[in-house]
Amino acid sequence: MAAQPTRADKFSFGLWTVGWNAQDQFGSASRPWLDPVESVHKLAELGAAHVTFHDDDVVPFGSDDAERDKILSRFKGALDETGITVEMVTTNTFSHPIFKDGAFTSNDRRVRRYGLRKVVRNVDLAAELGADTFVMWGGREGAEYDSAKDLNAAHDRYAEGIDTVAAYIKEKGYGLRIALEPKPNEPRGDILLPTIGHAIALIDRLEHSDIVGLNPEVGHEQMAGLNYTQGIALALWAGKLFHIDLNGQKSIKYDQDLVFGHGDLFSAFATVDLLENGFPSGGPTYDGPRHFDYKPSRTEDFQGVWDSASANMATYLLLKERAQAFRADPEVQAAFEESGVLELAQPTLAAGETLADLLADRSAYEDLDVDAVAERGFGFVRLNQLALEHALGAR
Repeated sequence: MAAQPTRADKFSFGLWTVGWNAQDQFGSASRPWLDPVESVHKLAELGAAHVTFHDDDVVPFGSDDAERDKILSRFKGALDETGITVEMVTTNTFSHPIFKDGAFTSNDRRVRRYGLRKVVRNVDLAAELGADTFVMWGGREGAEYDSAKDLNAAHDRYAEGIDTVAAYIKEKGYGLRIALEPKPNEPRGDILLPTIGHAIALIDRLEHSDIVGLNPEVGHEQMAGLNYTQGIALALWAGKLFHIDLNGQKSIKYDQDLVFGHGDLFSAFATVDLLENGFPSGGPTYDGPRHFDYKPSRTEDFQGVWDSASANMATYLLLKERAQAFRADPEVQAAFEESGVLELAQPTLAAGETLADLLADRSAYEDLDVDAVAERGFGFVRLNQLALEHALGAR
């Protein structure tokens, strides 16, 4: 039985998750529209601390200013009543047909200018609501045909858009950071910035890279056949893990958006171990919201929607308990030592040692018995079995 979630767990849900009406490209909606105000109240009741949203999740696309103000006033009232806070805001630049070729990288300059205005407007809203992070997912920034894009210009325009928004954030003195969300494909055939590594490369070229980082999603990395835990570890190492999206995915398929842990459970265990316990030898840690970006299955009614929201939190807390027991186990610590996991933190060159010193050290090369060193077994299978047994609650 999982512990009951509390605000201290920092669980966060996108309003587009529980609010999804379960319409897909093969069928009409299987659930009616869900009022965002109702979602806020119900998520608070279940133990969530935060909500997030795309602009159009709360204010329907095309609403005039008076209607927008009325809707937002009611939404803010729900936040005040529940104590739920908005920790992240993002902008929908993928649903309306105007964005069919992207927003920041559309071949049509008019679309790029419109998209930039839409994003900036919601940066203002994010700041007004006290959010810390502004996520940018470029779901339509891509192509189906290689000849359809000048890819050099596309990356120029992508960087221009991000830098323009970042400069605006600084100019206004907002306490916001931008988090890019990579994804390899879907809805476009190929999306620009498909993985964490691609996004870091672009961030490195930005003028305002200091406030631009990442919002990696479990399913998006696994759709590319990559290891999510290793990906967020890289982002942590680079100082760029600003936000996370947790969900479940079963291998290289369409974006399944399953409940967290309902895909690759052992990978989910490794992710929670890193998020809660950090690296074995220390280093940077993630202290932000545990944000769930999933979709309640199309088969579910509203009871199933709230059951699935609870399942995300329950699974995370169960894995947190297992991961803490894993790290506290003396046998695991001994296995870390035997496997050299902790030795990896020792610099290859000693303090003050130069490359010239290494080249002069015959024990490092000329006199090293390479066959004897090669006989070492690392015990990784045993260490992994210990992790598995803890993940299953068998130890």
